[in-house]
Amino acid sequence: MATSSHLNWLIIRNNNAFLLKKRDVKKPFSTEPNNLANVSSYRYSGVVHKKTVGVVPAADKKGFTTVLKKGKYAQRPAKNTVRVNFKAGPRRSLKKLKNLLTGSKYRKDLTQAALRRASAVLRSQKPVQTKAKKPSQVSAKKPE
Repeated sequence: MATSSHLNWLIIRNNNAFLLKKRDVKKPFSTEPNNLANVSSYRYSGVVHKKTVGVVPAADKKGFTTVLKKGKYAQRPAKNTVRVNFKAGPRRSLKKLKNLLTGSKYRKDLTQAALRRASAVLRSQKPVQTKAKKPSQVSAKKPE
C-alpha cells in the first residue's frame, strides 16, 4: 500500500538514520541520497518523494552523474533510478542538465539547486592553482 509523501515525511522528519543534529543549529543537516541541499526538509528530501534528482561526482572524477528517481517505478526499487553521465565540459554539461530537467518537466523547484550542486562538483574537480612565488628581493648592503 502506497502512502503519501507528506505522511512519510511526518513519520521520519524528527528521527531517521540520515539526520545530523548539532547544537545551536536550527535546521538539521541530512545525508540522504538525492538531497541536493543537504538540509533536512520536506522539499529537498530524497527519501519521501516519488521523483527526485541527485547530483554526484562521476566514478572517474571527470564530470558528474545525475541520479533521477522515476515516479512511475516507485514500488520497484531496482528499476526506479536512472543514472546519466555528463562529461562534455563544464558549460556544456550544465546546459545539458538544465535541458534534461526542464524538458522532461522534472521537479521545477529543484532545477536551480541541481545546477548549483553540479557546478560545485565540477569546481571541486578542477586542479588547484598555486601562485608562483617571485624570487625574494635580497637587500644588498654596502660594505662600510
